[in-house]
Amino acid sequence: MARNVVCISYATGAGGSEVGRLVAEHLGFQYVDEELVSRAAIRGDVDAADIADEERRKSWIRRVLDELAAGGGEAWTMGLGPYTPVEGATSDELRASILDAIEETAEEGKAVIVAHAASHALASRQDVLRVLVTASPETRAARVAEAEGMDEAAAARAIKDADAGRSDYLKRFHDIGRELPTQYDLVLNTDRLSPEQAASLVQAAATSSAPAPRLHDPKGGA
Repeated sequence: MARNVVCISYATGAGGSEVGRLVAEHLGFQYVDEELVSRAAIRGDVDAADIADEERRKSWIRRVLDELAAGGGEAWTMGLGPYTPVEGATSDELRASILDAIEETAEEGKAVIVAHAASHALASRQDVLRVLVTASPETRAARVAEAEGMDEAAAARAIKDADAGRSDYLKRFHDIGRELPTQYDLVLNTDRLSPEQAASLVQAAATSSAPAPRLHDPKGGA
């Protein structure tokens, strides 16, 4: 069936954000990335009491996401100013806010969510296409080196650290001991695929009317 939401997880340096923007443009969907989700969840005129109370938190997030949709992601974030963490909120409460923002975005539909764990947070939904964009460590390091002006050794260390951080996040917050291809509906290697080619494949998968039952454990367990 055609999918109403596309979640793109990605390895650092694989080009996931660029692919996501192209997919959103091709489908006419709203583009929401990790930073926008975090801002919707924990930034702005909200305090720790709002975050701790589930109903108040979700009401706040819904209002912010409505404003984001009306004004566009870039326009909305321009008015936020610098990042200011919510004082007094626990890490679990902040994580709950981010998950609420992802779920609310999915409920609204017609969205491309480019965030590391969105595919896992929404794994039970049948209207979501879960995509992983990856590439070899060598290719990713070369891209990071070029983009950030690093030498090859520093870029390789940055990739290794990013991968370790991603693995730790999935383990701590989603109980994913090992990330597997079977946790996604579509896995793309951008070693040779251009962003445009990758985006076209995602678009084709998202608009296909063929049924896609989920028979495996979304966490990849036995």
